[in-house]
Amino acid sequence: MEYRRLGNAGLRVSKVALGGWTTFGDSIADDALARQIITAAYDSGINFFDIADIYARGESERAMGKVLKDFARNTLVISSKVFRPMSDDINDRGLSRKHIMESIDKSLQRIGTDYLDIYYCHRFDPDTPLEETVRAMDDLIHQGKILYWGTSEWQAAEIAAAVGLARQYNLYPPQAEQPGYNLLRRTRVETQVLPVTEPNGIGLTVYSPLASGLLTGKYDKQIPQDSRMARSDGMRARFTEDQRERIVKLEPIANRVGLTRAQLALAWILHRPGISSVITGATKVEHVASNAKAAGISLDDETITEIEELFPL
Repeated sequence: MEYRRLGNAGLRVSKVALGGWTTFGDSIADDALARQIITAAYDSGINFFDIADIYARGESERAMGKVLKDFARNTLVISSKVFRPMSDDINDRGLSRKHIMESIDKSLQRIGTDYLDIYYCHRFDPDTPLEETVRAMDDLIHQGKILYWGTSEWQAAEIAAAVGLARQYNLYPPQAEQPGYNLLRRTRVETQVLPVTEPNGIGLTVYSPLASGLLTGKYDKQIPQDSRMARSDGMRARFTEDQRERIVKLEPIANRVGLTRAQLALAWILHRPGISSVITGATKVEHVASNAKAAGISLDDETITEIEELFPL
């Protein structure tokens, strides 16, 4: 495994991370399988484990926490998120000071840790003054409950405004942004987000790097009944014939350089500037080993050009 700094921070995260979205804490991976997958990730050198309170309504935090407690805390980088409604309570949502302060304690309890390395604001909250949110995150750092804070799927202008407020009032600025980013979803990140995050030393920890499995080739000919696409009407509706054809054309490129399409897609992201880590999912132990190999892959200019011509902005 190889590691990178989280933006310009001293914290180093594995180039490939393991996330708990749609996997742990629900019917996809039971406790035994979750333990096997998370342990395999740790043994491969992955130190960055990403969760959110909303994933399976807290059960993902509990499921990953059960396993992570068996490893030395100083060897782990654990992140979670706050924003989504966690109950019908009117204040149990958003980025108000009240919700942030109450949510961090609940997440820490579910995970079984004293602090989070990274705490993300899962979306921007237009109903809360941004200064209130930035000050709350700064206070959590001073309280020792989090070490760094970040944003997830914020617009470039929103990230820039948070950085500006932090500088104005001498507060800790966001250190990470977590957007969806992959070969099928390039434009917003490359043309809007990176021009703000990179000069401000904010590292990108991207999710859905394989486009929910599309870039693995598993949907080339049919939709497996046990797949995520089979369970999602929206995902099926968004999967176009043009996308399928381009994904099929990616296979000979991957074969030529001795990689799977998944490894090639991950390696391409890690080639891009401003990327600290790619957050991968896994429903089988073998997925972990295959994805982890992407951390050590170097791509030549010819291969990168060929990929980007096939998946243009």
